[in-house]
Amino acid sequence: MFLNVDGFLNPDEVVAVRDCARSANFIDGRRTNPHNATKNNAIGDPADPSAQRAAQIALGAFQRSEPARNFAIPERIALPQLARYGEGMTYGAHIDAAFMAVGSGSLRSDVSCTIFIGDPSTYVGGELVVTLGTEEVSIRGNPGDAVLYPSTTVHRVTPVTAGERLVMITFIQSRIPDPMQRELIYTLGEIRALEALKMDWRNRVRLDFVIQNLQRFWSR
Repeated sequence: MFLNVDGFLNPDEVVAVRDCARSANFIDGRRTNPHNATKNNAIGDPADPSAQRAAQIALGAFQRSEPARNFAIPERIALPQLARYGEGMTYGAHIDAAFMAVGSGSLRSDVSCTIFIGDPSTYVGGELVVTLGTEEVSIRGNPGDAVLYPSTTVHRVTPVTAGERLVMITFIQSRIPDPMQRELIYTLGEIRALEALKMDWRNRVRLDFVIQNLQRFWSR
């Protein structure tokens, strides 16, 4: 299961992140995954002040986004990172690494997130393709939109054949590491949000009882 969040960044934030990207220093994306020969992109230098500013903007958006938080049930969030794909750049089919270096420690990647910054009309190719069973879902988000999906999912970025694709990426360690358990809790939460006012109060409390205690039982 994956989640599209329209307007994850507001228009002013999109403009601010683009400004950061124009002044930021970019480095070879293979520095973060040198063993993946299919990775060919550029990422914002984590030491660059403009890249750090963009990271804080995106992190703030995640912290206020109720849909994203309900889906990921975050314990920790890696600082979002700028990623740029020029002509000929791509990222072949892969599964995100189980553990990401964060400061002096590591973060377990349970949920991956792509935040779209560039206007899709300005580049050709560069679709995020997520594999779901025997099917593939191709995603080209509008500026400010985000997509979240389990980090265990096979996904890729198709080659950019014209223009430049600009996104931000981050990884979340969830309080509920099992994707099926996380999906069940999310689904029950959506039912509560849509139907709770129609329920007898006793049934509403029983639903809350199930949701809260499943989180207790399944949290790590």
